[in-house]
Amino acid sequence: MTKNYYTINELALISGFTTRSLRNFITMGHLKGEKIDGIWQFTPEDIDAFLSNPNVAPGIKSKTNAVVYDFMADTEKKTNKICSILDLIMDDDEASELSEYFCTAMATISGAEFKFEKHGKNVRVIISGPEDFVLDTINGWYK
Repeated sequence: MTKNYYTINELALISGFTTRSLRNFITMGHLKGEKIDGIWQFTPEDIDAFLSNPNVAPGIKSKTNAVVYDFMADTEKKTNKICSILDLIMDDDEASELSEYFCTAMATISGAEFKFEKHGKNVRVIISGPEDFVLDTINGWYK
């Protein structure tokens, strides 16, 4: 089932922007959402519009690329880690389910990173972190 809304913390996880930056984007009008009981909530449509906004997309792209670059640049890892890129073709409902799945998984661990990009039906997920977590999370999606 597709999630009806996302919190600002979940959007920070998806976009790579801090919650402070997201609040600035709200102030500037680049991000639409609704504050309910003091908590910012965003529909999947709000998020799609934000992620594809030409004023925002370059920043998201650089943060996404940084996950892979930082992983490769760290030549002195102390534990086994994996960085995986999934390029998938899916409709909007599937993309929302995928985003929700990875957001939920990421809330269970620290030391992992997740980035999500959607361009039409093309979805890219980058997940980096401890090897067991990354493998289990990706395998969990496909089960």
